[in-house]
Amino acid sequence: AAFLAIRFLAGLASAFVMVFMASIVFSHIAAAGRNDLQAWHFGGVGLGIAASAAMMAVLVAEHSGWAAGWLWSAAISACGFVLVALLANEGPLGNGEVTREPALRMDRSLVKVIVAYGLFGFGYVVTATFLVAIVRQGGGSRVFEAMVWMVAGLAGFPSVWLWQKVAARTGLYAAYALACFIEVAGVTASVAIGGATGPLLSGVLLGGTFIAITAFGLQAARQQAPSAPRRIFALMTAVFGLGQIIGPVAAGFLAQMSGDFFLASITAAIVLVVSGAITWSAAPKSP
Repeated sequence: AAFLAIRFLAGLASAFVMVFMASIVFSHIAAAGRNDLQAWHFGGVGLGIAASAAMMAVLVAEHSGWAAGWLWSAAISACGFVLVALLANEGPLGNGEVTREPALRMDRSLVKVIVAYGLFGFGYVVTATFLVAIVRQGGGSRVFEAMVWMVAGLAGFPSVWLWQKVAARTGLYAAYALACFIEVAGVTASVAIGGATGPLLSGVLLGGTFIAITAFGLQAARQQAPSAPRRIFALMTAVFGLGQIIGPVAAGFLAQMSGDFFLASITAAIVLVVSGAITWSAAPKSP
């Protein structure tokens, strides 16, 4: 029960931090006229994943228990909290005036983007949560677990920058869908391909897509609701967090029922396909 409560709070907090930190950073970037730097903000997620993998590799080498990983992660998070608390008021979040935004107009395209984002939160977090457990269940060592997680982080660092190049050619909504479909291959590879190949391929494809999809979903939502950016950010945070909370719980239930993570991963892959298809269908139609 305690771990379930921790998982609930962690999912809620991580979704809140990821989305609202983006809104804070983007306000600074917009004020500086440097929208080209948005990709590198999201690249920080990948570096954080890689750093956590390096930390775990060191703890494994020191023969530390599982609790040490939690404690060191908490310490690093506390340092991050202090930095954010010191810097959060340094600069603009808006134009200096708090204006009341109009209510969201929940047209069909906006609803599609919102639903798809919640489904994405469910679909990606299953493998993101249980990839290490999948490696362990397949007989991989703890060092290999850290290696797979580091691969995911390193793939994530330049991913938004690369996917922005794709979006410039295909359009934002098509790029979102394509990234979802590629992530499906990664989620499936984690349980369908044996040996070291499956987890490593899964790490590359998961890390190389999920951060970009997170960014593209927010961009699509702001395109659909340009007059109410704070309202749509809040709503997208809520549905993303809900998906992150439900995903591991459902996957854990399916894994316990079936004895492995195959069914849970295939379910997540199907949800990602649906998310990509829904977003693709929400793209503005050319006149």
